[in-house]
Amino acid sequence: MTWINRYGNPKLAAMVFLHGFMGAKEDWQPLMAKMSQYYHCICIDLPGHGGNQYRLPTPGLLEAAEHIFKAVTQLGYQDFHLVGYSLGGRIALHIAKQQPQALLSLVLESAHPGLQNELDKQQRILSDKRWADRLIALPLKQFLSLWYQQAVFSGLTSEQRQWLISKRQSNNPHHLHACYQATSLGWQQDCRDVLQQLKCPSYFITGEQDKKFLQITSNWLEQLQQSAQANIPTSSVEQTLISQPHVSIIAGVGHNIHSIQPQMFADRLLLLLRDDPQK
Repeated sequence: MTWINRYGNPKLAAMVFLHGFMGAKEDWQPLMAKMSQYYHCICIDLPGHGGNQYRLPTPGLLEAAEHIFKAVTQLGYQDFHLVGYSLGGRIALHIAKQQPQALLSLVLESAHPGLQNELDKQQRILSDKRWADRLIALPLKQFLSLWYQQAVFSGLTSEQRQWLISKRQSNNPHHLHACYQATSLGWQQDCRDVLQQLKCPSYFITGEQDKKFLQITSNWLEQLQQSAQANIPTSSVEQTLISQPHVSIIAGVGHNIHSIQPQMFADRLLLLLRDDPQK
């Protein structure tokens, strides 16, 4: 499959990496020299990105999850670690929802669990349609300039913003348009309870400068803790809270951590997932 890159010994435990909107499987390459020492790393182009021209229906997040899971199992892996950034993290949540038994761990980088209010969902669908319309109406460079002015990217320096704009200009706007509408946050199911179904460890990684997702993560964790306390015997609360998702905040960076600080991100992954990263 031309839309999949693989690194490391295939006999090692598999780790699947899912990029964000307008990203590519190559976004993870700076991490691979380190990560592939410990895992067989599988970096996948999301539908409508890079070499993956698979067209999603609308809504399409469940379809995207099925598409990714099928690709991984066709490579011969029935279970795997899963790392997802932003849109890739939202798709990862749907993989976890559909195939919880397949996950060895789940790492979510700057990923939204889903909106809970129907009015918010409808407003987001309309907002995303406006962005999708701009994507095919404007020259791609102009669209990218607008995209990276959004508040969630406020932590980027001017140089980092220009670097990302340059990097994303190889995308096909029409392929992205279809994916963006199909995977709107407004279409996403509320995935806040997905992590409670998992028997594997789960982790949130968030940039210190990404105030929006710091708050989203904090609220999500609080809801999970309240749910755990409300639904289990008092004697089991302490043990259940221990198994709650671990939040890891990386200093000096914003939303797109693995692109801006790839070695820092790789080090944090190994710290979280391995008892002794030096082994």
